Amino acid sequence: MYDFIKRLFRKKVEEELIDPEMKFLLVGLGNIGNKYAGTRHNIGFEVIDHIAQEKDISLSLETLGEIGQCKHKGKQVYLLKPNTYMNLSGKSVRYWMQKHKIPLENILILVDDIHLPLGKLRLRTKGKDAGHNGLKDIEAKLATQSYARLKIGIGDDFGKGQQVKYVLGKWTQKEIEELQFTIPNAGEMALSFVGIGAKYTMDKFNN
Repeated sequence: MYDFIKRLFRKKVEEELIDPEMKFLLVGLGNIGNKYAGTRHNIGFEVIDHIAQEKDISLSLETLGEIGQCKHKGKQVYLLKPNTYMNLSGKSVRYWMQKHKIPLENILILVDDIHLPLGKLRLRTKGKDAGHNGLKDIEAKLATQSYARLKIGIGDDFGKGQQVKYVLGKWTQKEIEELQFTIPNAGEMALSFVGIGAKYTMDKFNN
């Protein structure tokens, strides 16, 4: 028991010694539970899972989400999948941001976007929620629109009044084939955000 407490204390001290500017939080938005697995709205979760696999780490269930940590380009990176459901994503983001003292400019939200064609990726450092409930709650909890988000296009192949059914629907086989490229590319962009910053990542990938 004593050794466990000593290791826990040492870990906490090491965490406090890390320069906040060297800490990053990558957050994939989605809904928890088997019911929502493999749905378009959960692509943020899928990208976080991909990054975790690439970094050979696992996420553990902790307060308000599943979280893991790794190093990238000498920086401390926290990977988060909120378990608050989409509409309360901001609660989880704010909690982990404050817990690890992560600057607002070092937070990146990975989110589905119906306004972009399937597979299209777009990094922005600020903006409106565009009707996305996850972004809406993050904006409310952080009291700002000035946080980075990586928009992942899921297309808009739905009729009038069918948006909710579409975003909560499962990927088609054709879409799954496209995701084999989209998810790794989104993961690369997210880690580029950590490595070289938002501006250079936008210059490199957005066009």
